[in-house]
Amino acid sequence: MNNDFFNLVNFWQAIRIYGWWQVGIELLIIGLFVYSIMRFLRGTRGERMIKGTGFLLVVLYLIVRLIGSELHLERINFLYGKFLFFASFAAVVVFQPEIRRALMRLGETRFFRSFSIQLNEDIEALVESALFLSRRKIGALIAIEREVGLGGIAESGTRINADLSAAMLNTIFWPNSPLHDLGVIVSQGRIMYAGVQFPLAESGDLERELGSRHRAAVGMSQESDAVVLVVSEQTGDISIADRGQLLRRLTGDQLRTILSELLGGKQQPKKVMKAAAVL
Repeated sequence: MNNDFFNLVNFWQAIRIYGWWQVGIELLIIGLFVYSIMRFLRGTRGERMIKGTGFLLVVLYLIVRLIGSELHLERINFLYGKFLFFASFAAVVVFQPEIRRALMRLGETRFFRSFSIQLNEDIEALVESALFLSRRKIGALIAIEREVGLGGIAESGTRINADLSAAMLNTIFWPNSPLHDLGVIVSQGRIMYAGVQFPLAESGDLERELGSRHRAAVGMSQESDAVVLVVSEQTGDISIADRGQLLRRLTGDQLRTILSELLGGKQQPKKVMKAAAVL
């Protein structure tokens, strides 16, 4: 207990030397850093993993520092230091998908994004196409790019770079067309890529009745901030995936309202998804 007492005394002396405002700023920066990581990982497998890892490290720290120092267990302290060293390498491997996603967002985020005056026309084209495909039970998967560029994911597809229109989307997704089976990426009012393989969400995150298109829609919304429109081939249901949440069985009016709010920035995405769930 003497060591713990002296450590506490040294801690308060350090605060007096540096000043309360310096310590407060440092703690605030650390808190913001941890909060940003947890917010970034929210809704992903990494969130659950980092919570479990953090809890384990806190428990180990208390055991090693309090019990180990009190009983002079030098070997335990030595092994704990080695454990932290190797755990840092293990974290890179375990969180590789999240790290890749963070670097992708950092490299492709547009800091200055202009509001398109043709947004309403683009939304109308998306709604018209979704209703057309829904009535005929033709599957569709469309990712509408927002702040985070999707160039890295689109590398697997075919570059189109055509004006966004319902007729073009219907042609792409028409059965037996060369590009109908995978996803389309829309960026700044243009159909940039078709035949893109979207990342799939974990099967446990969705209902069992949903197939690969819905898994791809949710997976893309987890990997980026894109709004993903999906039409079911089995039921013709229209759904929207945003930030890992899937909103199903939308009417044309509901789809138009949600797209306007998500793409136009009139409301925060979470509020939009919550309000639409009541519809």
